[in-house]
Amino acid sequence: MEYQAKYITEDIKLSCYEDKFFKSDIMFYHHMLIWFISGETKIVQSDATYIFKKGDIFLIPRNQLATIINYPKDGQPHKTVVMHLSQEKLRDFYANLDIKPKAVQKQKIYTFNNHPLLESCLSSVVPYFEMEALPEDIASLKITEAITILRTIDKEIDHVLANFEEPGKIDLVDYMEKNFMFNLPLEKFGYLTGRSLTTFKRDFSKAFNNTPQRWLTQKRLEMAHYQFVEKKRKPIDVCYETGFENLSHFSFAFKKQFGYAPTELLNQLKN
Repeated sequence: MEYQAKYITEDIKLSCYEDKFFKSDIMFYHHMLIWFISGETKIVQSDATYIFKKGDIFLIPRNQLATIINYPKDGQPHKTVVMHLSQEKLRDFYANLDIKPKAVQKQKIYTFNNHPLLESCLSSVVPYFEMEALPEDIASLKITEAITILRTIDKEIDHVLANFEEPGKIDLVDYMEKNFMFNLPLEKFGYLTGRSLTTFKRDFSKAFNNTPQRWLTQKRLEMAHYQFVEKKRKPIDVCYETGFENLSHFSFAFKKQFGYAPTELLNQLKN
């Protein structure tokens, strides 16, 4: 995979993928503001799927799970400017503001439809990636500018950006039933459900009478089977959106579970 990343600071980077595609399952530790220069991204969450392309601008709030699939498009690489809005930077920004954020009931990705103020802010950093030396505070000023613009165009964004609480202990069964398709370390599932790894494994065993890995594999394969039967989707798409890392491993596990390969099932469904 041809991947390049250039940094102004650790919080602002120019990301470029030139291979056919790149897929990862991610939990975001920081809010991420992204501007598309070229290419296309599919972001799959438990209850929504997004497609982003050239010119799009969006914000992914922290502590959200997603499958990210990046593609080149129209002969151009997948290229984005990514700005991390860290908790440290946001605490500094909101320190002197009297903001009392409300809990956000539903996690989502915020889209800004090529907003000229945000596009101007994010595009203005592109020349900086070619410079060897920058004024010390330039990146910090750009992040402050971006936060200010976000607050101007979305009056509810303070409830996201100014909320510094860590995940509390939540219903394990409900959370895992909604998020089993994301291929993440168990430590991260524990963190997002407000548990240590040891407590997560103990509570999981009580709730599901199974180990996390066995239960996750079974649930992902059942979901894949449903996608084939009900939606006639391609194996490559189902593989990457149900938590598997490569097609050969997915096909092997599917056949072991059901007694036939994905291609055999799809051929049967055609007849």
